[in-house]
Parts: sequence; structure tokens; C-alpha cells
Amino acid sequence: MVRKKIDNRIRVLIENGVALGRRTMFVIVGERGRDQVVILHHMLSKATIKARPNVLWCYKKELGFSSHRKKKMKNLQKKIKSGKLNVNEDDPFELFVASTNIRYCYYTETHKILGNTFGMCILQDFEALTPNILARTIETVEGGGLIILLLRSVTSLRQLYTMTMDVHERFRTEAHSEVVARFNERFLLSLVSCPRCLVMDDQLTVLPLFSHNLHVEAVDRTDLDKPDPALISIKESLEDLKPVGVLVKLCKTADQAKAVLKFVEAISDKTLRSTVSLTASRGRGKSAALGIAMSAAVAFGYSNIFVTSPSPENLNTLFEFVFKGFDALEYQEHLDYDLIQSTNPEFNKAIVRVNIFRDHRQTIQYIHPTDAHKLGQAELVVIDEAAAIPLPYVKAMLGPYLMFLSSTVNGYEGTGRSLSLKLLSQLRTQAAPAGVTADKAKSASTGRGLHEVTLEESIRYKPGDAVEEWLTSLLCLDATTVQSIQSGCPPPESCDLYYINRDTLFCFHEASESFLQRIVSLFVASHYKNSPNDLQMMSDAPAHHLFCLLGPVDPEQKHLPEVLVVIQVCLEGQVSKNSVVDGLSRGRRAHGDLIPWTIAQQFQDQDFPMLTGARILRTRVNIPVCSMGYGSRALMLLKHYYELKIPCISEDNPPEDHIESISAEEVGLLEERIVPRKNLPPLLLKLSERRPEQLHYLGVAYGLTLPLIKFWKRAGFVPVYLRQTTNDLTGEHSCIMLQQLDMMGSEDAAAGGKWLPEFFADFRRRFLSLLGYQFRNFLPALALSVLQNKACKLPTRGLHPAHSDMFCLLLPTALKRGSNFSSMLSQFHVIFTLLSRTCGIYVKARRAPRSLPSYIQGKLSLARYLQKKILLECGEELSIGQNTNSQCTRSMFKQLLNCLNRCLNELHKQGISLDNLNSLFYQHLEFTLLMDLMPALARLYFLNLMGDMHLSAVQAVQDVGCEWTFPSRPINSQWGSYEENEVATAVVETLQNVPQDMYVVKHF
Repeated sequence: MVRKKIDNRIRVLIENGVALGRRTMFVIVGERGRDQVVILHHMLSKATIKARPNVLWCYKKELGFSSHRKKKMKNLQKKIKSGKLNVNEDDPFELFVASTNIRYCYYTETHKILGNTFGMCILQDFEALTPNILARTIETVEGGGLIILLLRSVTSLRQLYTMTMDVHERFRTEAHSEVVARFNERFLLSLVSCPRCLVMDDQLTVLPLFSHNLHVEAVDRTDLDKPDPALISIKESLEDLKPVGVLVKLCKTADQAKAVLKFVEAISDKTLRSTVSLTASRGRGKSAALGIAMSAAVAFGYSNIFVTSPSPENLNTLFEFVFKGFDALEYQEHLDYDLIQSTNPEFNKAIVRVNIFRDHRQTIQYIHPTDAHKLGQAELVVIDEAAAIPLPYVKAMLGPYLMFLSSTVNGYEGTGRSLSLKLLSQLRTQAAPAGVTADKAKSASTGRGLHEVTLEESIRYKPGDAVEEWLTSLLCLDATTVQSIQSGCPPPESCDLYYINRDTLFCFHEASESFLQRIVSLFVASHYKNSPNDLQMMSDAPAHHLFCLLGPVDPEQKHLPEVLVVIQVCLEGQVSKNSVVDGLSRGRRAHGDLIPWTIAQQFQDQDFPMLTGARILRTRVNIPVCSMGYGSRALMLLKHYYELKIPCISEDNPPEDHIESISAEEVGLLEERIVPRKNLPPLLLKLSERRPEQLHYLGVAYGLTLPLIKFWKRAGFVPVYLRQTTNDLTGEHSCIMLQQLDMMGSEDAAAGGKWLPEFFADFRRRFLSLLGYQFRNFLPALALSVLQNKACKLPTRGLHPAHSDMFCLLLPTALKRGSNFSSMLSQFHVIFTLLSRTCGIYVKARRAPRSLPSYIQGKLSLARYLQKKILLECGEELSIGQNTNSQCTRSMFKQLLNCLNRCLNELHKQGISLDNLNSLFYQHLEFTLLMDLMPALARLYFLNLMGDMHLSAVQAVQDVGCEWTFPSRPINSQWGSYEENEVATAVVETLQNVPQDMYVVKHF
């Protein structure tokens, strides 16, 4: 074996990391980089006082060597016993694998290592890495540990610029296939900002890429481990208090000690009406604090303790500190408690149950996040890594027991900030002061006390860890706070929309990095599904574009402008006919093109995917200027931009994104220089300086909520699809809304026609039929808002669905039943079926009327008729007055039926004549019906019911295509108060589909 002297900087850097409690990162380029792992691990073992560090080895599919440790260890012991072991001749890597505790993990299973700690992390197969995996694996390494990145498939670092990543396959679409690896370029350039990173070849030769590693000096180890006076003070003050005093001694920082005290305070209260939320970044000791708190709950006599996390393997650290707490409390295994390990091989013998029998029967039981129904006898429920669990499952666990929540705030897990933006905000609003009675609670969590605890001090590694700072900057993980607006609030009309050039945004220039942090902070502050992977999609996806709304910009200012609104769009469509036919016939869909494929499958329309559109992925208004018109202004300018209403003054097309490929023979590793690209275009471009793509529509897909659908309806979007099952992460139904663009008389727009009303009419019919099933839990106001949309006029052909309802209500028997109930001569169940048809008349209208007798009656109509809810449910959801009982709800239905019954009886008694009909309307309005009068009677009756005769009558005439004029007169003041509320309730318009041989003549 040829011996080679290793660069002393490698050893000094590792020893400094161990002494300072900070991590070190090595990037090894070359095919034989795996063999150098043995040397680095040996250096780390010599510098570390404790046992040999355990290793986390992550890979894509093929490990490249046998990982059967037992078999290797058996062969090694045979060699030792027979005296045939030769260290100089045997493969050192085989000895390393056989004698080291290595945890092998696929990249697709890295979620299982959350909550674990390792001394070394090895990442191979760089093409399979994603930002989520990078953050998840690196943050499991303890202070003084090593992160080793193996680049085996490249001979030059600049080849990373053009490397095809596995995730790029998801970014490509049929119309956009050229991917630019901007994230890899920024990743490589960012290594210069990490002073504890060395880049080496597979012979451990340090590459001269950065100046900060030219000289590495050993640190002075004196006075490195100074005790924290705050922590010492807390421990001394609680020394005589049992059992808290002995448990607090297990804490490593003052923050962790205070968190444990807050947990113990909630435990000792024993009211079981508290929720304690613990949030922090990685490595702050959240799981350890929960484990200590659970041991305290056992000491306080809690019998049924349940703990959950995405996987039992995530609870290794938690149970480790539960047992440390038991040791501090002088509990002995087998005498006072037993532990049970999982027999499932996927859980790697993780602990799933602890039985305590010292004083009485007590249990600590692991349950899966989907088993919330098993918490009936729970006294304490602990949720670790709550952000990694889908939000509906977390909400389902809320109940009448003490709850501890723990979660990472920087979004490694994928659900991003759903825990803080949705669950914790809901708990804050529902947390009531002491004295609120339980009968006034609206849910299981109402009236509960909420305590929020945050950990700042790092435990897994010492504060000031350079790898953590580098990773946080690379993935924008600290973009959780939005900077305040310093320049005031300009009028929305004076603001302009700008196009953001992504090549310049991700070039790692100081100004570009500052602007990127602002954009990401806006997205993170508003959206609940953010994750580090979104940053790579924003940088590399070829169909994605960024826009921002800025106030008036001074050409002479030298600082970046403040961002008011940021919008991310994705171009979709332009799918070939063959691909559409093949996909629909096989029931398959390609990656990307969410809206085209969804609409094609739902409506079986083979032509829609051939259109070109832009899906608005995210739009975010800066928090200080929310609800001031900036979001609407940005969407309006974006629409005008794609409608070609903003003239383009640039004759040249924008340069295509391209990075030159680097061949293996072009330059050597020792001569290579990593510098940012030059001659980049400006970061911000006016819309008039860039030629827009030719589009047919704008679209948006989001989780349906009442505020969001109101916002998009105001912007002119129309719903065309609503997913029948809820999203696994948020518990919301995904909604797709479209807006057809007016291409200023282009041939494509003329050929496309008005297809959006047809989609909306079909969607509306489906939604009405599903309201009693999948959408039964919708609030009536939300369902009515989905049904009504002023931006789209429905087609008028076909029989209106409310004709049958109207005909049944005009039957003599129905009139008699309604009359008896109005006169209090019959009971409620006699007219129960009439109520369903009466409610249907309201909700089946094709457009919202200008006014109604009661907004509450409209919501009651939908909840009862379409959602099949009993009257008690309707009253509880609508909170009518101060009462939520069925009597108040019935009275509202009674008012509705009385109004209906009076009109129908008047029509029935007086007969069908022109004079009798005129008596129901204003004196200046007359209708002459020449043929079939039944649809007209239904229409005239509802005009009377609506109250606002004038506008409704004009609309009736307009629907059948007659010429009309009307005098200017104020709207009926009796119903005027409902106009501004955009009453989302429907009244049937049975003359919507008047036969072609019917004529209506109006006289004033």
C-alpha cells in the first residue's frame, strides 16, 4: 500500500470542529471518494473523546458495496481467530463497514431519520439530492461531526452547472423541456460563504477554490466550555423541588429548562384543558424536552399517555430522554417499567410502548397519526414533528386532554408552515380566558389555554455553527419575517408590475441574494405548503416565471425597491393532439400541465390541452399593505400583459437561458476557478421591455376557503373544478378557477369561442348534485359563493331544473298544506317535503339576484335542500341570533314558506289573466304572454318574491331577447341594504329557457 501524506488542514479542521462543537463539511470529487471516508472517520474518532461516531449513509438506489454488517463481522472474526487478518493487505473500507455502526437510508426514506442524531453523514448520488433531503440529512449531524458529499460522476465542479438532476424530470413538460440548473450553480457558489467547508479530490488533495481555507489554524481550547449562568441559576433554584429538580438537571440550555418547566406547569394543573406548543429550529432539543416532560407526567400520576410522530423511528431521542428521566427519578427497568419494541421490520425495532407499574398501572403508547379514534381514554397526547404530519390528522387529535405539540419551524418536513399558519392561529383565536363555560364552546379546542414556547439556543451543535448558517442562507430558511415597508404606501394606480430575471436572481450576487430573501419571505409568510424544494422549482423549472409589483422607482436610488406583491406563474398547455388522445385513452397524465390535464379528464375535452395558459402558483401581498388593492392591481396588470394590452418597445427577443457545458478534458480540478457568470441581464424588467407569451387563459389552483374564493372572484376568475376528496396536507378541497383572456380580436380568440361558460355550467350541475355527499360539510356561505359568479353568464339552452319544483308547488294539495302550516293548523313534518322544493328554487338559479328577502334564508335553503342537513345542524352552522336550536331555524323556514304560499294562493285563486298578473307588479310594467304561460307564471311569482321588481323584470325581458327601456327610479329601499353584501343566494329564473315560440312584450 502506497502511503501519502494528508494535508494537515483536514486534520486541524476536524479537531477544531470537535473542540468547538461545530460541524465540518467535505466535498470529495472523484470515483474513489468512497475510500477516503475511512480516513476521515478515523480522524474524527481520534479527535472525539467518546465512542466511535455512528454514521448515516444516504443513497439513491445502488449502494455500490455490500452492507451486510453481520456477515462482514462474522468473516472478520474468523480472520482474527485464525490469525489471517492483515491490515496492510485487507481492504480498509471492508473493515470500516464491518466495525462501524452505519445506518443506510434511501433518499426516499429520509423522513424516517427525523429526530435522530449521527456523528457523520455521507451523501452520495448527487443527482438525486433535493433541498428537502439536503436539509433533513445535514441537520441530523451533531456538533463536531462531519458531512461528506461524494461527487463520483463528475471530473469538474463546473459540470454541476449542466448536470441533469432527477427532479428535473418533473419540471419538464411537452412544451418546455430545456432545464437550466440554476440551483446547482448557486449551491456551488455558496460554498465560498462556509468557512468550515473543504473541497477535495479523491486523493484528499484540497482544491484551491476559496481563500478562506488557505490557512487553517488550530483553536485555543482553553475556556471553551464555560457553563451557562442562567441554566445554573435555574437548576439551583429548583434543586429541592421534587420531581422537577432532578429532571431539570438533564437540560442542556436555559431555553430547554424553561420549556420543561412550562410543560410541568401544564401537567401539574391537571385540568386537561391546555395545549403547549414547542417550536424551534433543528438541533434545539425539542424531542429531549418532550421526553423529560413525559417522565414528569408519569411522576405526577398520569395513567394514559399517547405519543405520535410520522414514524416510531422519529421517537428514538424522545424515548431516550424518557428513560433518562426515569433514571433521575430512580425508576428501574423490569422492576418499575418494561419497554416493548416494534416487531415490524420497517420500524427497525423502535420502541412503541412503555408499561409502568411502580405505583399503579401507567402506559406510554405510540399510535399512528391516523388513529385519533383510539384517544378516548387519553390524559396526555404528545405530537412530535407535528409539521411532518398532515394537518387534518393533527386537528383530529385535538380533544379534552392535555396536549403537547413539537415542530420544526423552518419547513424541512414538506408541509412548511401549515402548523403555525393554520392550526396555531386557530388555537389562538379559540383560546378563551378563564371562566368561559363549556356549553359555549364551538369545538373541542374552544376554551383551551394555549402556551407557546420557542427554543433559540442550539444543543445538537454549539451556537455559531457555520454549516447551519450556510444551509440557512442557501435554502432561505430564515425568511420567516417580512420586513416592514419604509417608503410608505403609494396609490395602487401608480404601481407597476416588473418581470424578474431568474438568471440574475440566482447568480449569488449580494444584491440578488437580498432580493431573493425578500421574495421567499413573502411566500413563506403567506403560504402554508412551503418547503425548500420550492426554491429549486422556482429556479430551475423552465415554465415558471416571477413578477413583482413595485411602487414608483427613482432612477437614481442605489438600493433595491421594496416589494409590494410577488407573483409566480407557470406556463401550461400546448400539448399535442396525439399526447392528449393517448393519455385520455390510457387514463394517464404527464408531469406538469396541471390545469390542461385535469380539465381534459373532467370534461373529456381533447381540445382544451392544446390551448396555452398560465397558472398562478402563488401570489403574495406584503403583510403591512394587505387589503389595500395592491393584489388586485398586480393581477390586473398581469392580465393586461398577457392580453397584449401593454405594448412591447423591445424589438429583440429576450436571450435564451443557457449554460455552456464543460468537458472533462477542458480543465483540471486544481486549475479550475468557480466564479459567478458575467454579462447577466438586469434583475428587473418592465413589462414593456419583454415580449409576452401567447396565452388563451389564466388559471389558479388553491385550497378552497371563503376568503380566497371571494378574492379570485373579484379578479374575474370562474370555478371549473373542485376536488371531491380533501388534500392530505391541509384538509381543503382543491379548486381550479379560470379566466378567459381577450386577445384583442386575435384569430385564436375568435376560433376558441366562449368555452368558459360551458365549463362553468357543467361544473355547477356537478357541484349541485354533490352537495349532499362529498361537499356536505361545506358552510352554506362557501357553497353559495361557489355557485354564483358574476364574471360568467351561463348558457340559456335546455330546460331549467327548477321547473319541476315550481310545478309541484302549484298543485292544489301543496297549496293547501302550505296554507294550513301558515295558519298553524298542521305540524312541521306535514310540509317537510315542500321545504326541500322551496329551498331548491333558491339555490338552482343561474345568476345571483340583486336582492332577497333574507340572506339567512338563502343559506338555510342550500344547507337543507342540497346538503341534506337537519335543521339543528343548519342552525348551529349559521348561529341564528343567540339561539342555535331547531325552533329558531324552523321559524326562518316558516317565513320563507309563508311568502311563497301567499303568492301561489293569489295566483291560483285569481286565475291566469293579464289583469291578475299586472296586479302583482308595478303599475307601469305589463307583460303579454301569447303562448305557454306556465314558465312565465313561475318567473313572475319569483320576481314578486325577490322584492326588487324593477331590476328583476328588466332582467326577465333581457333573457328572452326583447328590446327594452326603463325609466330611472331608485331601487326598492326595503331590499337595498343587501346589494353591497353580494348576497350569494339564488332564486330560480324559470324563464331563462323560454321556448323559441314564446314572445314577451313590455309596455311602460
